[in-house]
Amino acid sequence: MTHGEDQVAGLLLAAGGGRRLGGRPKALLEHRGRPLVEHAVAVLRAAGCTRVHVVLGAGAALVRERARLDGCVLVDNPEWERGMGSSLRAGLGSLGGTGARAALVSLVDQPGIGSLAVARVLAAYRDDTSLVSAAYDGTRGHPVLFGAAHWAGIAASATGDRGARAYLAERDAAITLVECGDVARPYDIDTEDDLGHLE
Repeated sequence: MTHGEDQVAGLLLAAGGGRRLGGRPKALLEHRGRPLVEHAVAVLRAAGCTRVHVVLGAGAALVRERARLDGCVLVDNPEWERGMGSSLRAGLGSLGGTGARAALVSLVDQPGIGSLAVARVLAAYRDDTSLVSAAYDGTRGHPVLFGAAHWAGIAASATGDRGARAYLAERDAAITLVECGDVARPYDIDTEDDLGHLE
């Protein structure tokens, strides 16, 4: 029996600029007294990811300065303004050669998704062909887990803000859905109104 946590790397996409939030880097929005990026890394670790790669973009230098990200591999995405697809490509690229057999991808602006949901998705990992997605009342959401056999295909199709959506849509039948609606809320922090979700 192999341990998923040794083979699955956490990949946190934290490059977004929060255009509708006055351009503040989302990674540095405060939640429970800490920057969102620290909170999101802690969630991945609590769920069992021992290796965590964090993709930075908007305000990357500020994020490095202000957030405590010890032990994480920090990946700069100079093309972050092109959308989440470029961050996903940069992140998957950074995992090549690490021995990771899957990437568990989470988004920095979803603090309502905690370690219980992430651990469920991690537990569904089988091997490098795995495709796993959290679901909320049956609707696919984050986090998602991509076995390494899929990385090249996802990187090739990840454009704009679609991320891996097109790749996954073509492989719907192969995706293991893990219901997480009972333990997590999948809201995004995108607008001023959404800031009410932060504590």
